[in-house]
Parts: sequence; C-alpha cells; structure tokens
Amino acid sequence: MRATIDKAGRLVIPKQLRDHLGLRPGIVEVVADGAALRVEPIANEDLHERQGRLVIPRSGVGLDDEAVQALRHADQR
Repeated sequence: MRATIDKAGRLVIPKQLRDHLGLRPGIVEVVADGAALRVEPIANEDLHERQGRLVIPRSGVGLDDEAVQALRHADQR
C-alpha cells in the first residue's frame, strides 16, 4: 500500500490500514525500525480492576490465533 509524505513531513495512513491496526486520531509512538518506521498506538494508561484482577481496556483491535502467534514470534527475536 503506498502513501505520500507531504512537504511538512505529514504521512496519511490509508483508512483501511488505520482500521485494521486500530489506529485512532491522537498521539502515537513512532519508532525507527531499521530502514522502516513503526507506528504504535499509545495504550490507555487506565487499568480497571475486575474480580480482583487488573484489566487492560479494549483497544478496538481484534486478536485472532494468527496475530497472537505473530506477537509471540516477534518477542522472541
């Protein structure tokens, strides 16, 4: 998927990709990852306690088995 960076350095991430990744308007973390950029939503700092356990609020991103496996493999690198 291609996008354009304007003269001010702004990059518009296509809606389909924003929706897939759960990116919402607001501040994000941008990290150099080799020759690439990684854009990460900043997690909500609010934790809720439910039945004696801390629960992280929903981000709007669904995780299936494939996504969990990818996260596990990324953590092992």
